[in-house]
Amino acid sequence: MTQYAYDPDFLPHLAAIPTVGDYSTAGKIQAMRAMRAEGQQLPPPNPAIRREDRTVPAQGSQPAVPIRIYTPKAAASAPRACVYEIHGGGFMFGTLDMMDPWCDAIAAALDVVVVSVDYRLAPEHPFPAGIDDCYAGLRFTADNAKALGIDPKRLAIAGQSAGGGLAAGLALMARDKGGPAICYQLLEIPELDDRLDTPSMLAFQDTPFWNRPNAVWSWKHYLGPNHEGVPSIYAAPARATVKQLVGLPPAYVSTMEFDPLRDEGLRYAMAMLEAGISVELHNYAGTFHGSAFVPSAEPSRRNAEEIVTILAKRLHQRSS
Repeated sequence: MTQYAYDPDFLPHLAAIPTVGDYSTAGKIQAMRAMRAEGQQLPPPNPAIRREDRTVPAQGSQPAVPIRIYTPKAAASAPRACVYEIHGGGFMFGTLDMMDPWCDAIAAALDVVVVSVDYRLAPEHPFPAGIDDCYAGLRFTADNAKALGIDPKRLAIAGQSAGGGLAAGLALMARDKGGPAICYQLLEIPELDDRLDTPSMLAFQDTPFWNRPNAVWSWKHYLGPNHEGVPSIYAAPARATVKQLVGLPPAYVSTMEFDPLRDEGLRYAMAMLEAGISVELHNYAGTFHGSAFVPSAEPSRRNAEEIVTILAKRLHQRSS
């Protein structure tokens, strides 16, 4: 592995973190999914949070969409804010279960409802399957806000990595479809640009968890074998012009220094700022894509604290 100036807190963990993966076929991806599921060890559920698995009814030819709802067990005097969460995984991996700790933690720390969506994955289901599922889940959440104990004026979306890219695309789609209204978008280390031509994408060939070779397969599978021409901005939000970003909700964007996705996140944040969108942007020094999986590291702790702080500020601005 190339030597990078990682924060010292990460150094003892680097040898155990995978780098370049072989995602060339659906069979290899399925085998990797099974391996990850077998090796997944999650902390016990937060006893203060109730989890409920639901299914969003199918619409037309679209399939039903599984979601998981995390609700604080304590009684609420008023409808709660909601965070609609979209997991990462390079559009090819990821499950509801992997986000349980994050969703529990956010629900408990902020006294909010969290809804997590189990969208279809590539390569079996290329674009627009994943974002269609995300939109269906968001629509269901907003339409059933009263039953879920949610204040529909305080509905935020959040996503990490590919989930951050889907969240960015979802914000564009919801605006263009006339709703649901989104009060905030939390885009952590988002995967946004299929062109794979930024300086960070060209430079980071062997970085932990995510690197250029992995990104090439990610976009190949997500856009699908029949894709031709320039993809939709719902698939690759980085392709949106400044004019096409006008009217989006305020955003927080995080990037990591030694992450191939760094520059597309920075550029997207800057483009939103140019479009008049209120954006908070934080690039964490000495980090890499997925460095939050080492939660004991100082940058990871600071990142986690900042996410809670910014969501608390944005979500607890009561609607009038």
